[in-house]
Amino acid sequence: MCGIWALFGSDDCLSVQCLSAMKIAHRGPDAFRFENVNGYTNCCFGFHRLAVVDQLFGMQPIRVKKYPYLWLCYNGEIYNHKKMQQHFEFEYQTKVDGEIILHLYDKGGIEQTVCMLDGVFAFILLDTANKKVFLGRDTYGVRPLFKAMTEDGFLAVCSEAKGLVNLKHSTTPFLKVEPFLPGHYEVLDLKPNGKVASVEMVKYHHCRDEPLHALYDNVEKLFPGFEIETVKNNLRILFDNAIKKRLMTDRRIGCLLSGGLDSSLVAATLLKQLKEAHVQYPLQTFAIGMEDSTDLLAARKVANHIGSEHHEVLFNSEEGIQVLDEVIFSLETYDITTVRASVGMYLVSKYIRKNTDSVVIFSGEGSDELTQGYIYFHKAPSPEKAEEESERLLKELYLFDVLRADRTTAAHGLELRVPFLDHRFSSYYLSLPPDMRTPKNGIEKHLLRETFEDSNLIPKDILWRPKEAFSDGITSVKNSWFRILQEYIEHQVDDAMMAAAAQKFPFNTPKTKEGYYYRQIFERHYPGRADWLTHYWMPRWINATDPSARTLAHYKAAAKA
Repeated sequence: MCGIWALFGSDDCLSVQCLSAMKIAHRGPDAFRFENVNGYTNCCFGFHRLAVVDQLFGMQPIRVKKYPYLWLCYNGEIYNHKKMQQHFEFEYQTKVDGEIILHLYDKGGIEQTVCMLDGVFAFILLDTANKKVFLGRDTYGVRPLFKAMTEDGFLAVCSEAKGLVNLKHSTTPFLKVEPFLPGHYEVLDLKPNGKVASVEMVKYHHCRDEPLHALYDNVEKLFPGFEIETVKNNLRILFDNAIKKRLMTDRRIGCLLSGGLDSSLVAATLLKQLKEAHVQYPLQTFAIGMEDSTDLLAARKVANHIGSEHHEVLFNSEEGIQVLDEVIFSLETYDITTVRASVGMYLVSKYIRKNTDSVVIFSGEGSDELTQGYIYFHKAPSPEKAEEESERLLKELYLFDVLRADRTTAAHGLELRVPFLDHRFSSYYLSLPPDMRTPKNGIEKHLLRETFEDSNLIPKDILWRPKEAFSDGITSVKNSWFRILQEYIEHQVDDAMMAAAAQKFPFNTPKTKEGYYYRQIFERHYPGRADWLTHYWMPRWINATDPSARTLAHYKAAAKA
């Protein structure tokens, strides 16, 4: 996890512009570099480093003797870089995983390069010999990337939007900043004056498709067919492999553990893999909640079962409310459910950074979208509609859960790893017949639970524990985080403000006082940038007015039981 920043064709003083690069310093607390491009006085790179791989030669932009005309700034981890190096017999100059991008690009061009990368990434590649600039982002947008481009060819790129919003340019007083789409790469021509022109924007991978790099990996051969035992065996193989490849780091590994199905499976498999790899330190697991929270109790049970060094982080309603402002600043969004769920993750990340030496943090993000884990999937009109919804959620992860997971951890200099979004695991899961993936017997993620039924990885009652929203599980059923927020915000936003909401916020007009409150904070930090969020996250197929699982009939029935 790092922070990348680059400008091409700036007509303002670079020493002033580079102050914007410092807005993302939290992403790389270990080192910083600012470098001009030879022959282009108005082009430069900025890089904040979190040293996770190759402590000695990991600074960026990466440049190697063999390709003096290539400059690479990237944020991510390429898990198959050694496999690719061995297969194509590339001569490496460093131990940095990203160096593979330079070799693959030289060998086969940009399209083959991005299709061969098994990992998460956002990159800026400059080729001064061919006068090209390339931007690329991984399939699900696990690593963030934003860009701003003017009509006269000024291009600015950054890991987070906050590193671009204050840039100056002569032709526009308000620079339009937008997220770079996941699963895409862009080709731009570099002109002699340092400015650029977009040539093409290409979608190189769909989450359903088996990735090209699958031809070269060393996963044991999967069994063909959709017999249930065959599918379960294949899923176990791929999940195991998804965790194993993510052990690539020189820093200590930890794991977020909410006590739900997803984080519990990740933590248990991770601990098993660390033992097999003879890692000398114990796995630290981290749970957060208020006193008597269901998550804390469940996480403690899992930690005892797997034998991790478990940390419980307690917070109260005042602490949660106090960090809302800095959470929204970090997130760069005002989406209601994202903000709610981010408070716990932000506070636990803060604890990890301050009190431990764990830096690379595993988590269960992506599973709900992939395996149809949200409660409203019980209401899907058909397996095919559920499949469509699952793919829509995966496509939009970069606006919601993946955004939350990245920003809340990166704000404290941690790197998040999300094995459920592994290319091989997710594409195989999406290739299964639609009716295999739907909730069964009133239980969501039935197939995933069934897959690990006989493994003894986690306690049986945790394996079959119903879905609980992270923002709700961290508090008690009696007084949920949802209710605490409503009570506080009721005194911050009055009815007159709500009556004028459509006038004040014509785009994505908030319908609730909570939504209004978050939007106010967002507009204070990022005025006029509301279009970064295309729409609010909301459940489908039910008449929901709020994204909280607490408002769903399924939840209310369970609470009465």
